[in-house]
Amino acid sequence: MDKSPDAWGRRRSGGGGKPNLASCLVATVFLILVAGALVVVFLVFFRPRDPKIQVNGVQFPGFSAANGTVSFTFAQYASVRNPNRAAFSHYDSTLQLVYAGNQVGFMFIPAGQIDGGHTQYMAASFAVDSFPLTAAPPPAGSMEVESRMRVKGRVRVLRFLTHHVEAIAGCRVVVSAGDGAVLGFRC
Repeated sequence: MDKSPDAWGRRRSGGGGKPNLASCLVATVFLILVAGALVVVFLVFFRPRDPKIQVNGVQFPGFSAANGTVSFTFAQYASVRNPNRAAFSHYDSTLQLVYAGNQVGFMFIPAGQIDGGHTQYMAASFAVDSFPLTAAPPPAGSMEVESRMRVKGRVRVLRFLTHHVEAIAGCRVVVSAGDGAVLGFRC
């Protein structure tokens, strides 16, 4: 090979491509390590988590009982916390009321969005049609209903990765069969 200087005065190398191959391998290993570190950081900081539902209160306004049947308006107050860094868009969410294994009330929760790290307070109420009480209520003079709230939606991380998340809260509520006063609830 010609070892005469080029236009800038540098001599041409006559050795093989071994130094070039070694530097390419080092650069490739470095890029793989950086990509792996980015994946780990992404999984630690942007891992999608399910929202948290906390039922804050339950009421039975307009409660009436007659001839072994009851009818009332059911009201539930809950807070939904989005623990993710990205916004949580919820849709197709429901609130269901169950008595003695049968659904007695149901409503869809309107779609919405909860910003990352924020909590949204929700109040839902609906009228429950008259239904018969069972022959043997739990404690005398009371009835037990179950509230099931289901919030489902998606979290879009870094604007292109979509994760579907869902949260469910179930509460057992003991109600006075005479006046509709809430005697206690447990979620």
